[in-house]
Amino acid sequence: MGLWKKIRGELIDIIEWLDPTSDTMVYRFERYNNEIKHGAKLVVREGQTAAFVNEGQLADVFDPGMYELETKNLPILSTLQGWAYGFQSPFKAEVYFVSTRRFTDLKWGTKNPIMLRDAEFGPVRLRAFGTYVIRVADPAALIRQIVGTDGRFSTDEITSQLRNMIVSRFTDIIGESKIPALDLAANYDELGEFITGRIQPEFNAYGLELTKLLVENISLPPEVEQALDKRTSMGVIGNLQQYTQYQAAEAMRDAAQNPSGTAGAGMGMGMGFAMANQMGQAMAKDGQPAQPSGQAPPPLPQQAAAFYAAIDNHQAGPFDTNALQQKVQAGQVTRETLVWKEGMSEWTPAGQVPELQSLFASVPPPLPPQS
Repeated sequence: MGLWKKIRGELIDIIEWLDPTSDTMVYRFERYNNEIKHGAKLVVREGQTAAFVNEGQLADVFDPGMYELETKNLPILSTLQGWAYGFQSPFKAEVYFVSTRRFTDLKWGTKNPIMLRDAEFGPVRLRAFGTYVIRVADPAALIRQIVGTDGRFSTDEITSQLRNMIVSRFTDIIGESKIPALDLAANYDELGEFITGRIQPEFNAYGLELTKLLVENISLPPEVEQALDKRTSMGVIGNLQQYTQYQAAEAMRDAAQNPSGTAGAGMGMGMGFAMANQMGQAMAKDGQPAQPSGQAPPPLPQQAAAFYAAIDNHQAGPFDTNALQQKVQAGQVTRETLVWKEGMSEWTPAGQVPELQSLFASVPPPLPPQS
């Protein structure tokens, strides 16, 4: 296998790179013992450059075109090799092809939320993400600073470092801008352009150019977003009284279309009115209950007193006055029946309690004893 690789290296005299991938930035051309024959053809396509490295030292860099490798085409390498009068035999050198096209749709985003102080919400945590585009602007700097002797260098090997740089500068810029969280969406383009200009010198140090940076989204924590959704819902509802009336009308229409469920619909509508009344009072201005203009509220209902009664020598109740009225009519409670309620000092005959005397107005008193 080693012999065939050596023979194939002797036969091949064209040095070129056909890139089948979409993420390879630098590719080292494989040659047996790195030997290149005199007069070999070098093909550099559009979107590529080729760099020759001799004994770890960067020599000549070729732009797109076809070259026949000879002394006049390799001035720096000739100087390093000491070819004062040209060369005719194979020479050793590593050839690195560098892709200079744009690498698009590279992702960046915050691993952890950014802590900020917002004028409206106070301390908040924000997350952000987006995309960016880079290209190799200085192949020699990229090889010196990043690639080294890597035979195949892809975007995956550098995007983590670039993402960290972007997030760091983004966090600093967002903190200094003091833009309210709800206004950030209106400044995505400006933020992207500002970050691009701010971070470009750091990319230049790696031989890269940041051609475009996009901010796709800046989001609040889920809890804050839910609170905003509720606030938005209240804004959409608008006038709460009109909304409640509309809901009641809808409930009445549904009840009319479903006679078998009238009772349930009526109960639900009553509950709806009660809830609407409570909400209206809670939302009243200046601590006063909300009232329709020109209409006074009805008086509060009085809570009926609850009495206990001694029926058949047993304590029964408590009963309100309506229940006691039924007991009187049934003959279970008479004027002599002992009753008691909260606030009374002792059990007292019902006929002597002022609140209950009206219950016996239609009941004749007991017959006098016969002489």
